[in-house]
Amino acid sequence: MIYALFYIFIGFITMEFSGWFIHKYIMHGVLWNIHKTHHSHSKGFFELNDLFSLLFASIAIVLIFLGVNTLDYRFWIGLGITIYGLSYFILHDILIHRRVKLLTKPKTGYLLGIFKAHQAHHSSKKRDEAVSFGLFIVPNKYFKKKVNE
Repeated sequence: MIYALFYIFIGFITMEFSGWFIHKYIMHGVLWNIHKTHHSHSKGFFELNDLFSLLFASIAIVLIFLGVNTLDYRFWIGLGITIYGLSYFILHDILIHRRVKLLTKPKTGYLLGIFKAHQAHHSSKKRDEAVSFGLFIVPNKYFKKKVNE
């Protein structure tokens, strides 16, 4: 059981750090033309940017498929990536961007800090002016009462 939890954690935390890197240097870099659909706040439910979710989900599916017969590390890492993706969807798409209207804006605590960081990220529609590229791990300043930009 500890073995499984360790690899689930590895899959989850790897997604946060690789997601930060991919978001900052690739989405706000060479693939900006895809990612900018997310920053433009289009009226439709789907954005071209959603293709990134399909990419990450396909990695999780392949890992789960490769490890399912023996329940080896690939299965558990794939499960960690899947849990990250589900958490990302709930936090980012439902809570922050309200693409599905189930939750309201957080008023206090950790979720409010995450919300503030993401709002700061979207405060500019320009590729090179964005800040705060992580989702679950963001700078401490967003957890203070007043955010100094």
